[in-house]
Formats: sequence, structure tokens, C-alpha cells
Amino acid sequence: MGIVKISDLMHENLRVAGAALSRSINSQAEHWMRVGMLAELHPELDHREICQMLVRAELAGGVEIAMAVTPANGKARLPATGRR
Repeated sequence: MGIVKISDLMHENLRVAGAALSRSINSQAEHWMRVGMLAELHPELDHREICQMLVRAELAGGVEIAMAVTPANGKARLPATGRR
């Protein structure tokens, strides 16, 4: 674990979004990081497809960033990393 420095504005955005979605600030930040990372790794996917990918990964055993789950379109399959 480490410390990530973010702007006051981003912290406030995390606080508001986290409260609205019943997540802690850290959980909201981690969610946004996972979604952003997957968006960069799979630019062909839209937000809905990325969320489906995260749900499938959770059903498959909670793979850390859903990299082991094939996207809905059947393309890229990356090596697994993460927790069980």
C-alpha cells in the first residue's frame, strides 16, 4: 500500500461520488482507477462493457482488475493478477 497525492478538487469529487454510491473515498478512487485502467487497456470498450467485465471478473473469483476475463466482444484476454 502507498500514498497517492491528489488535488483537493479530486478529493472532493471522490467524496461526493463515494457518498452518492455508498462507497468510501478510497473505494471510489480504486473503482475509478480500475475503470480508467481498463479503458486504457481496452479502448474499444465503452463504460457499460467495462462494468460488465468487472462483474464477470468478480463472479470468476475477484480477479484484481478484471484482466483475466475476456470482454463481452471476445477480444483481448490478459494474464491474471490479484486477490482470491
